[in-house]
Parts: sequence; C-alpha cells; structure tokens
Amino acid sequence: MVGREKELKIRFVPGQCELVEEDVDIPNRRVLITGATGLLGRAVYKEFNENNWHAVGCGYSRARPKFERVNLLNFVEVHDIIQDFQPHVIVHCAAERRPDVVESQADAVSQLNVTASGNLAKEAGAAVLRIPILYGEVENLEESAVTVMFDKVQFSNKSANMDHWQQRFPTNINDVASVCRQLSEKRMLDPSIKGTFHWSGNEQMTKYEMACAIADAFNLPSSHLRPITDSPVVGALRPRNAQLDCSKLEMLGIGQRTPFRVGIRASLWPFLVDKRWRQTVFH
Repeated sequence: MVGREKELKIRFVPGQCELVEEDVDIPNRRVLITGATGLLGRAVYKEFNENNWHAVGCGYSRARPKFERVNLLNFVEVHDIIQDFQPHVIVHCAAERRPDVVESQADAVSQLNVTASGNLAKEAGAAVLRIPILYGEVENLEESAVTVMFDKVQFSNKSANMDHWQQRFPTNINDVASVCRQLSEKRMLDPSIKGTFHWSGNEQMTKYEMACAIADAFNLPSSHLRPITDSPVVGALRPRNAQLDCSKLEMLGIGQRTPFRVGIRASLWPFLVDKRWRQTVFH
C-alpha cells in the first residue's frame, strides 16, 4: 500500500494498443472514503487524491469499477476493508440527507445514518463535521436541493413558487472536501483535535434568493419566480435559520469558501438548455 507498486496501463501506438506494466508512487497517507459515489463523496475523494493521499473509495450500488463495493450495514465487510487497507483517516460521506425521507423511513435511515456511522466510529474514533445544504458538480440536477431548482429558473414561461421563509447557507462540496482534508491533516499532527465541528458557506439565502442568484449568474430572467413567505405546512419540520457556528475550524486556520455565484455557475452550466449561451460564454 505504501511506496511503489505496479499498475497496468493501456498504451496506444499507431495501429495498435498494448497493455504495459508501470511503476507508480503510492502516497504514504491513506484515507478511506465511504459514500464515494455520492455528491459529497466524489468531491472528497478527488480532493484527497489530488493532494498526496492514497485514497480508496467505497460505494454500494454504483461502486464498480472505480470503487470498492462495501455494504456499510455488514460489520464484517466494514471491518475487513479497514483491516486490509489500514487507513490513517476514514471520511464517512454515506448518509441519507433528505429530511422528508428521514422522517418517512425512520427505521431504515437509522441503520445507515446512526448504526453504520457508530460502527465506523468504533473502528476509527471520530471527529464529526456538520454541514448544511450542499451544491456542486452533480450527475443530475436532482442530486442537490440547490441544483434541482435550475429547471424552474430556466423555463421562464411558467411561474414557479419558491420558499422565501427558511434561511439557508448553501455550501460548495469542494469547500467541504477541502475542510475534510485540512482537518484530517491537522488531526494527524495533533490527535487531541476531536469533537464536533461545523462548516458552511457564509451567504445567507432563502431558496427564492438562491434561484434569483442562479438566474443572475446565467443572465436569465427571474420575474417568473414567486417568493412564498409563509412557513412550509408539508414535509419534515425544518428550522427557519440553519446557520452553523464555524468558529472552531476557523480558529484552527481551517476553511475555504467559494462565492455562491461562482460555484453555482461552474456547477450548472453543463445543464443549460440554451446551448448557444453556453458555447458563447464558456468556449
């Protein structure tokens, strides 16, 4: 796992391709990332992998071929991969994030969000990082509660009701990934760093304000968006203000924040319906 290992690569030459064996350097810092196929997990895996860590990702239904397939509810499988890989750090990104699903499927969600998380903590010890609503590079718009609004923003021929009651702090997954890496590196130097930490963006917005900012980022109209100021009457209860205190990490010199309009533009431009605009601006 450490030092130099052999890796098979495909080499293309004119008229043929061949399989060759090459030496590769393996970083000596090892990190195991659960939920590596998900929105946050993909960013965390990339962040560690690009910063001199030997990263191994775990997934389940979408794991192969890039990641290890591990059922986090199977404690034997979890124990085996930890013993085999011997990671210095485990970053646990596998969780059910949707409050409505958590409320409607409480028992099943508890197995993943509570039982599996507790088992990993027993294997490795834990520092907990609490985060708010996330957005970033998505595989589909429904993957984030922020990016899912993009179609309502783009299709301006139809009015759209947008929540203008709950105060949120949209946070870029690349920023969270960077914080995870920074916290891991700090904790390797100082094992006394532990407990619960918070990180979030610092721009306070309702979903209506996010939608307007998305429209502004792409020079799209926003007059069809309608702010709804009443508190929601359906779905799981949510706090009106979801602000997190990030001072503990800031005191450690840890942090990264991407301005919302910058981050959302980079995340959503591949999903623009108006391809002419996309080609003009980005190519």
